[in-house]
Amino acid sequence: MVRQRQRGVTIRAVAERAGVSAMTVSNVINGTGRASAATIEAVRAAIAELGYVPNLAARRLAKARATTVGLIYSDRRTPFLDAVLVGSLRATNAHGLQLILRDAEDCAHSGAEQIAQELVRSGADALLLVPPFAEQLSDSVAARSLGVPLAAIATGKAMDHVTTVRVDNHAAMVSITERVIAAGHRRIAYIAGPDPYSVVAARLGGFCAALKEHGVIVDNRLIVQHGGFDHMAGSAAARSLLTMADPPTAIICSSDDLAAGVIAQASHMGLLLPRDLSVTGFDDTILASRLFPPLTVVRQPVEEMAFRATQCLITALGKGPELMEIRDEVFDHAIVERQSVTPPHVRHDGQTAVQKME
Repeated sequence: MVRQRQRGVTIRAVAERAGVSAMTVSNVINGTGRASAATIEAVRAAIAELGYVPNLAARRLAKARATTVGLIYSDRRTPFLDAVLVGSLRATNAHGLQLILRDAEDCAHSGAEQIAQELVRSGADALLLVPPFAEQLSDSVAARSLGVPLAAIATGKAMDHVTTVRVDNHAAMVSITERVIAAGHRRIAYIAGPDPYSVVAARLGGFCAALKEHGVIVDNRLIVQHGGFDHMAGSAAARSLLTMADPPTAIICSSDDLAAGVIAQASHMGLLLPRDLSVTGFDDTILASRLFPPLTVVRQPVEEMAFRATQCLITALGKGPELMEIRDEVFDHAIVERQSVTPPHVRHDGQTAVQKME
């Protein structure tokens, strides 16, 4: 029996039913990436059960013109990337276009320029970029010679030759830092992320600006840079910060994954959160609400940003990159307050919980 496609069934619903990421579902559908036989079977079973099918008929109707958007990504395990994928798939599926993916981790020998060139040779008529590939390609002569329109999401600034869709990262970090200061914290650490990402400078600038505005000393020993945006980097940074002679009472993180690593490490060290340590994140991925304590975060609407950036590319398809209007669209951010920020807990001897532990 052929099951009719149910209205409202999305790739995200398939991913949740199969217990995998949306990226994995896309890879199984498109025959790209790597997936075990068990994973492929689970995805196909979920597709059959829910009645989801890709919009192949619409794709065939679109073949008279450019029909493919390419996405370069790395670290397929992040909730951030899942949100990017869902947003871009919503846009491409709505117009009957195809999204093809290239995992930079599988192309370790290749630079961003070479990967982009390979994608175009494979049929990509436009490229959607995420950091750090947006930064690597924006000033690239080779990228400008690709002959396809480019759009990037979640950058720290506008870029030449590339349409950007982002939030005001400086203002967003000012907002979350002021929230932590308002809770009474003055010994505040910051975990920034790796240098190649343009958001790093913008967010660090916002953090420092907020401290100075409220008369809080900027202590460079409490600023951790040059790591990654992942759980492991957050754990390592927290271990370094929390073993200081005068440790912070709050740690502001530049991603939800970093914050997850901080929470795990602090708990391992015997701290009770949020009483003994306040922590914040950035993005508001699904991870943020599932941690304990649930994270207070900066929310940037990653899925909607990816959808909008892909729409910009679709508008440019068929016109040629030279006719694409280069835009810089800034989405609103929001502070989502949960339970991970409370006033600093000071013991009767005047020490913080971390100091007492030491």
